Amino acid sequence: MDQKRQIDWEKLGFDYIKTDFRFISVWKNGSWDAGKLVEDNTLTISEGSTALHYGQQCFEGLKAYSTKNGDIQLFRPDENAKRMQKSCDRLMMPRVPEELFILACKQVVRANRAFVPPYGTGATLYLRPFVIGIGDNLGVKPAPAYIFCVFCSPVGPYFKGGMKPVEFCVSDYDRAAPNGTGNAKVGGNYSASLLPHNEAVQRGFADCIYLDPATHTKIEEVGAANFFGITESNCFVTPKSNSILGSITKYSLMHVAREYLQMKIEEREIPIDQLDEFVEAGACGTAAVITPIRSIEHNGKSYVFCKENDPGPVTKKLYQTLTGIQFGDVEAPEGWIVRV
Repeated sequence: MDQKRQIDWEKLGFDYIKTDFRFISVWKNGSWDAGKLVEDNTLTISEGSTALHYGQQCFEGLKAYSTKNGDIQLFRPDENAKRMQKSCDRLMMPRVPEELFILACKQVVRANRAFVPPYGTGATLYLRPFVIGIGDNLGVKPAPAYIFCVFCSPVGPYFKGGMKPVEFCVSDYDRAAPNGTGNAKVGGNYSASLLPHNEAVQRGFADCIYLDPATHTKIEEVGAANFFGITESNCFVTPKSNSILGSITKYSLMHVAREYLQMKIEEREIPIDQLDEFVEAGACGTAAVITPIRSIEHNGKSYVFCKENDPGPVTKKLYQTLTGIQFGDVEAPEGWIVRV
């Protein structure tokens, strides 16, 4: 049994905690080096680095889970690797090979086993892989070198007192341009969301919902997460758009809905003025898996999907099934789980 750090696992939030090791690999002269684990949690880079001036950087987020029998496992890291490659392509950065990505994640988890929260606490070890452009540079062009890094931090269960539904409003801001970087996981998408999020919170909402940037008539994303709705006919519906980030959690939930709960699934356009078709709704992503949506306000009208403190039955079942897979309590589809 690993000697765990003296951490109050039950009180962990989603905050940075320095762990012992992180993995770093450098790209230059056309290839990535083998990479290594290091103890220092600071990076020293050129003041001309493209990551600082031109936003040439991308990142990922995934988790390591403790199972009942003491194993540690990753959830679909190959999908995170593939999504990071797409983000790198979009910003003209060198792809991180899938094997290097998964190797780095495994090494970081193994080296920080003492920080992996025990089974039953609901807490997990969050991994943050990222790629940044570095090196002496001034003009708008790809960097001469790059860093690929993976660090980790133990994080608490997103819902401390159970899954409580929250309220959202529709934003007048655009999350991304129609043919911009909305489908890549790049930092600029998130820094641009800070102001809309803050304005939504000041109005008493948990976050805002973004509409499609071309027509402002269709739902795209909910804050930094993907949207889904459940119809009265038991269909799982989620938006389809070229400017939505492809959520690994969303596609996993679509599989769970179809194969485990025998639901119909649809990935299609969702007009904002047709929300009455849904009896339940939620936002999905790595951090919370599912955030139940109580209501959405748009143009003075409020669409309500559940009672104040009671997520709908389908939302609960989706959450329980997917988290059961992640923690090893429910049999996973082939290839979804990678043992550390």
